[in-house]
Amino acid sequence: MSVEEAEQVEMLDLLAYNCNRLRHELKAAQSPEEEEELLKAYLRKADESHQPIGDFKDDLDWFNVEDPLTLSETLQGKIVVLDFFTYCCINCMHILPDLKKLEEMFSVEDGLVVIGVHSAKFDNEKDSANILSAVQRYNITHPVVNDVNSSMWNELNVQCWPTLVVLGPKGNPLFVLMGEGHFSLLVKYIRSAVMFYKDQGAISGQSLPIKPSTDLLMKSNLKFPGKIVCSKVSDSEDIAELYAISDSGNHRVIVMNAQGEVLQKIGGKSPGFVDGNFKVCRFDSPQGLVFLDSDTIFVADTENHAIRKIDLKARMVETVVGTGKQGNDRVGGKAGPEQEISSPWDVAVYRTKDMDMSFHMDESAIPEKVLLLIAMAGTHQIWAYFIDDLIWWKFRKCSAKSCAMIAGNGNEENRNNAYPTNASFAQPSGLAVARDSKELFVADSESSCVRKLSLSDGKVSGVVGGERNPQNLFAFGDIDGKNVLAKLQHPLGVTYNPRERLVYVADTYNHKIKRIDPLGQTVTTLETKGHSFNEPGGLCVNPSGTQLFIADTNNHSIEILSLSTLEVKPLSISFNATGNDALKHPGTPLQFGKLVLKPLGGKIRLSINLNLEDIGFTEEAPQKWNVYLPNDSWYVNQQNGSVKRGQTVDIDITVPPANFKLQADTFSVHFKLALCVRSLCFPRSFSVAFPVTYDTDGLDCIIEDVLVKIDENMVKV
Repeated sequence: MSVEEAEQVEMLDLLAYNCNRLRHELKAAQSPEEEEELLKAYLRKADESHQPIGDFKDDLDWFNVEDPLTLSETLQGKIVVLDFFTYCCINCMHILPDLKKLEEMFSVEDGLVVIGVHSAKFDNEKDSANILSAVQRYNITHPVVNDVNSSMWNELNVQCWPTLVVLGPKGNPLFVLMGEGHFSLLVKYIRSAVMFYKDQGAISGQSLPIKPSTDLLMKSNLKFPGKIVCSKVSDSEDIAELYAISDSGNHRVIVMNAQGEVLQKIGGKSPGFVDGNFKVCRFDSPQGLVFLDSDTIFVADTENHAIRKIDLKARMVETVVGTGKQGNDRVGGKAGPEQEISSPWDVAVYRTKDMDMSFHMDESAIPEKVLLLIAMAGTHQIWAYFIDDLIWWKFRKCSAKSCAMIAGNGNEENRNNAYPTNASFAQPSGLAVARDSKELFVADSESSCVRKLSLSDGKVSGVVGGERNPQNLFAFGDIDGKNVLAKLQHPLGVTYNPRERLVYVADTYNHKIKRIDPLGQTVTTLETKGHSFNEPGGLCVNPSGTQLFIADTNNHSIEILSLSTLEVKPLSISFNATGNDALKHPGTPLQFGKLVLKPLGGKIRLSINLNLEDIGFTEEAPQKWNVYLPNDSWYVNQQNGSVKRGQTVDIDITVPPANFKLQADTFSVHFKLALCVRSLCFPRSFSVAFPVTYDTDGLDCIIEDVLVKIDENMVKV
């Protein structure tokens, strides 16, 4: 180590010591005036004793600026906040709102410049293209430099992410803050430094060539999709096959059918924290989501530090956990809306009976209770929102609508343990429930491994990846194999395939999808064909267990992977499927008598029977129906499906309130059939239109059992 490097090491250590002492003095100050004097005295001493630090290396990649910045020239006369971060780090993400608020308080012309110094943890994070995607994804607008070899980190002897180093107008270090949660202190430091150096005439009001990288993003319907989930676990479930996507970059949730037709767009495209109907509600970078049933979705609203519930029938969003502000509680137990939480990243539904060890003559008669499992990335724990009253592990009584930690002590480690509160996680980011084995699989991103939590007793154990040393969070790579000999790189998503009893993982920073045998504790890379993934963040299995739907985050797409052929094909998503397309179909729609509802809206329950008599269905050919609604404020329980001979087509439609008097709407059901008479086969398409009007004397809520008989004359060759 050179003499200059030794001086830098001593400098940062001394700066940390002096800042710690200053913080205690400010705490003991009796008045704002006393605080001001303490800060002035500190700055006079720091300005005299600390020499400028070394400049940024040449030929580094910069983001959000047109030209590279230098401490010796372009940043002279500025108070500079160096934010040493790596984009995988949840704690680094936590301080981004603080830095944004700081920049709103003090502009570049006021004398403040925030610079993100990206010092990568993972190999994948050294790539400038990936950093650019992260800058865009997290809406970072201040200058960022890719310090690819961590030169400045090493020269200053920075020890952890995030670390903030505040420099004076000559590049001389003034303050250092490590970790998160220091916003009020940071504001005091910056305000005092700006005033101190303005009085000396040392602050420059010059602007900088700022050019936000978010402007480079192509406008697309999907923007950094984070997770995807299916409403059905298997084909045997008698519910609609729906898919929900967290369109994270657009701050919304999208609900679609298996064909990619968008049925609902909920929230977006600007961030916010608002409950209400689908147009009014707002999310902030939502990630994980899960269907409770075909009408209810829970969402991990990550940047709002909240769990939100979507009611697809009522078309409403409400907050069930969280206050909208980041908390640091590591125990919990309060009623959901009163319980502060920190960066929930994924959610999963689990159903269980009370764990009270009582004996029942008929176990099948004992009702199952429901809880929502939460990957609490911000506190490195697993939490639960208890939807029902439940007796949990060790006879712990948990009240309905309460939210509490169930595993993890809050230390950021890869520590397994038979006692769940003695275990530690490292930024858990993906969850998958295996109902058959009563296990929760966890993508533990910062330890680069997949782990499991027994839902019978809380035991935490490893599956693949990581290392035996629980404190080593740098055991990452791209190696297939068994247990800790296998290596992953920052996995964010997992899903369980009950048909195969296998786990699939989105190995995010390796840009791969891998298959895990949880019994054998082995992982194998899927040699996929036809597509190159770019930081896939989430995935789910289709009900038949034959395909994976994958949220390919940095490619802004949903991909479908065939588990038999390993071919990958993009899902073509139609955002106009809910428009009024009934008149686009060939032929004049068959008209059904008017349905009259009260202006407050209501529900229509249809039961359509196809009476074809001597005309049959062509064997193995698809027989399809599809509902077309007037606009996306209407809701249907199932947008489309298959027609089966002898069975009715049952459709539930929720009608919104009328916007004006004498309003008239029309919805229709379109049939596309393959028919046959003796040896002759032919296609036929037709629609049945249902006019809807509104009147104060109309029906209140439900129109049940509307029977539509369609005979062979309507489809005659």
